[in-house]
Amino acid sequence: MNVQSHAVLGRLSWLLITAVCSLTLFAPARAAPLSAADEKSVREVVEGQLEALARDDADKAFSYAAPNVRQAVGTASGFLAMVRDGYPVVYRPASVAFLKPEGQGDQVIQRAHMLDAAGNSWLAIYSLQRQISKAWRITGCVVVKNKGRIV
Repeated sequence: MNVQSHAVLGRLSWLLITAVCSLTLFAPARAAPLSAADEKSVREVVEGQLEALARDDADKAFSYAAPNVRQAVGTASGFLAMVRDGYPVVYRPASVAFLKPEGQGDQVIQRAHMLDAAGNSWLAIYSLQRQISKAWRITGCVVVKNKGRIV
């Protein structure tokens, strides 16, 4: 991975941490919980991006990214390279199991348990934000080794 890729990953990680903090600490108490339709839409966005990555469809995978990610990465091909080099289990998971998304209002966290080709267990934590268009877009993703815990 080159220096530029590390810088982009660092920026994206910081954006995700900020989103998670905002979601958990500053979410309005009166915001409505996610509807069943929103839960389904959130999962479909992450699934859509994973399917696009599996086909190496950089443009489609990049289309699920929120403006903050698109600006940080710059191009669809750069996005595909970043995921391939920095998030190999997201690029080619052997299996994916989605947990129930959590959030309120326009901010959501979607966790997904993933196994890589070697059978290692990972937890991918996606942050998503509802855009002005009402579509959900991915604002960041952090992947952590699951270390044998059940998620």
